[in-house]
Formats: sequence, structure tokens, C-alpha cells
Amino acid sequence: MMHNLPVRLWLAIPVAVTLLVFLLLVLVGKVPLSYNIRNLTVRWRTTLLTSLAFTLVISLMIVMLAFVNGLYELTQQSAVPGNIVILSDGAFDESMSNLGNASSSSPIYFMTQEQREQLATDDEGNPLVSLEAYIVVAQPIIIDGKPNGRRRFLQLRGLSDPAMTAKVHNLKMHPGGKWYSEAGVQPIERTETGEPTSEQAIQAVVGEGIARELGKDHYHRALQVGDFFEARDRKWIVTGILHSAGSTFDSEVWAKMQIVGPFGKEQWTTCIARVKDKDHALEMAKELTKTVKEVQVQVQREIDYYDKLNTTNFQFLLATAVVTVIIGIGGVFGVMNTMFAAISQRSKDIGVMRILGYARRQILISFFLESLFIALVGGVLGCALGYMANGLTATSIVSGGGGGKSVVLKLVVDVNILTGGILFALFMGAAGGLIPALSAMRLRPLESLR
Repeated sequence: MMHNLPVRLWLAIPVAVTLLVFLLLVLVGKVPLSYNIRNLTVRWRTTLLTSLAFTLVISLMIVMLAFVNGLYELTQQSAVPGNIVILSDGAFDESMSNLGNASSSSPIYFMTQEQREQLATDDEGNPLVSLEAYIVVAQPIIIDGKPNGRRRFLQLRGLSDPAMTAKVHNLKMHPGGKWYSEAGVQPIERTETGEPTSEQAIQAVVGEGIARELGKDHYHRALQVGDFFEARDRKWIVTGILHSAGSTFDSEVWAKMQIVGPFGKEQWTTCIARVKDKDHALEMAKELTKTVKEVQVQVQREIDYYDKLNTTNFQFLLATAVVTVIIGIGGVFGVMNTMFAAISQRSKDIGVMRILGYARRQILISFFLESLFIALVGGVLGCALGYMANGLTATSIVSGGGGGKSVVLKLVVDVNILTGGILFALFMGAAGGLIPALSAMRLRPLESLR
């Protein structure tokens, strides 16, 4: 299934040019294509090995770009149009923000009456505002009751009103779940061995992605409502699972602020507010940044906030480009070696074709088309192999240059990536086949027949 990432129109130009050039080469070349196909099939082992080199390069490129696409889609789907993000002044992201205890009295206490009237409300007339504390804790990984010596960073979001937070972020809960209680904890009647206990479990609502990750440790499946997990030497019980796939909240655990705050941060880090008119969100953000005096804050649209987290995306994209170019050079030399070998084996064929009246440019085009065909076959196979990665999950970190957050994402292979893979394969084939084709063109008929 293809994802709804935007199709890049600039890719249509090289595709159209490539098809036009290929058609012109076929028309101008005059040498029957059946001759080229027969030569490729006669040397099928060499042709196959060279195509496989292209397959490996293109499939690797597609998987790496699918990872970048997955990060991009993750951050884009996390932002809600009309939402503004309020962080402390100077904070790159919410992991570094500290709004202070003063903001706990009211999430919008620092707004004027006129500014409050610009906020969206729910069906009951409550302003769509969410106070949140983003906390990261280290969690030992315990599999089947035995620690394996490794840890993961568990992302907690301390909240005062989880139902309101879900409304603000446009998130819903899977059927059968419920928000944690006012107390935020519940007694555990019996241990897993059946013994009575007075221990209490922290109630938590978890994202789908982290439910899969945590569930592997003990249940060998995704966590479900009523399941337990351990963190910070406490038992936690799942009261609900969010419909969070495709957003950064997919990797988070939501719980009562007063319970989880002592684990790392007892002050609010983030305030999210929904503006009635999403077109005025940027104006509202600028106005609040200038007018708020009680707390030094910076306000931005949620869309802009998540765009900044794509700094990691750019780094992966740059790494992908470097790796692909380095490996692509190997593919170019591979097809070049193959075509030089073909020319040495078919020098008499070239001489006969020249005597029969084929022009030098037609000889060049014939060998050039062979290299493009090898590249095309390898590129198509690489795209097919790379597309198998579509939908696979991976763990990464998104960052805006300061802190960052761990996320569970899905690799996304779209039309843009597949088109780019084919074009890059043809580029390698053209670069590797041009010099051998020029060499074939310069052969003298009589010398090649000796």
C-alpha cells in the first residue's frame, strides 16, 4: 500500500526526459533490439551478476530513504493544524523546557481575556489546552523475569487531564480502554504467583508502538488492557491503548503528573493550545511570545515545532546520499567492466556490422542500450526488493538540534522513492556504459576482423 506522502513533481521531468531519450536511441540506433537481447542472454551469467550489483545498490538506497520517509511522515502526522506549542524561552524542544510551577494554577493564566477568546473549545465549552510534562527514564529490559543487562529510554508524559490532552492532539483510544483514575494508581490484589499483596500499580495509557515494544519482554505480544510492565522499580498497569500509529505519541506512556513527576521532572514542560482559526495560529504564537511577562516563553505553531525536529531527517538523508554515491561508483565500474568484456568478445561482430553499413553512432547506441537494459533490470529488482521493507518498524530519535525523543516508526516506500531508484539505476548504467560504447564505436572494421 502506497502512503499519502506528497508526490514530488520535479521527478516527473527526469522521468519524461529519460523515456524520450530511450525512445530516440531505439529509433536512431537501427541495430535490432533482438541482437542486443540475444547477446545479453548468451552471456546470462555475467549479465545476471552485474544486474544483481545494481539490485543491491538500489534496494539499500530504497530502504534508507524509506527510513527517512518514515521519520518525515511521523513528524508531519503528529502536528495538528491550529495547535500552538508553548515552551520555556531558549528550549529547543520539550525535553529541555521548564515552564515552572506557576503555570500549574491554570494553563492559560498568562493570557489576556481577548487571547483566551481566540482559543477553540470542546463540546462542553472548555478551552482546548493541555498542560504536559515530558519525562525520559531509563528502564532495565527484563525478559521473562530475567534482566539482560540492557536498558531502554522510556518516554513518560505526565498529565493532569488525559482526556483533554487526547482531544488537543486529535487522538482516540482503542475500544475497551479507559483513562486512568483520579488517583492514578490501583491496588494489585495478587502477584503473578497468586500470593496476596498490598502493592499498588501506576495506571498508564500507552501508545501502540511502545505497547509492542514493552509487550515483547514478558508477554511475547503487544501489551493489552490489564497487562503489567515495570519501570523505575514500580509496577504499571495498562488502562488504555491510544490510536497513535504514525505519530510521535506512539512511543509514549501517559500517566498522572503527580505520580510520575518525581521520576524526573516535577514541573510542566509543555503547554499545547488550539486556536479557533488555524490560519491565525502563527499570529497568535508571535503575539504570545511578545506579550507574556509572567513566564519567559517561546510560542510556535505545532507544525513548525515538528518541522524543526526533522533535523535528524536531514542528517539521515545526507548519510543516505553519501553511502549511495559511494556504492553507486562500484556499480558504475561493474557495468563498465561487463561492457568492456562484451566488446572484447564481440569485436568481430562489430567489424561485420560496420561492413554491413552500420554507422559508428549506431554501434555506440547499441552497446549503450545494453548497459541501460542491465541497469534497468537491476533497478527494477532492487525496487521490488526494497519495497518489501514498506511497513516494517524501526526505532530512531527525532531531534531539533538540542534534545530529542526516541520514536517507533514505520518505514515508508512511496512512488517518489521507487522512481528515484529507477532513475539512479539508469544513471549508473549510462555512466558505466558510455566509455565502453565509445570504445566499441572507435573499432576499425578490418582490424576487428583479424
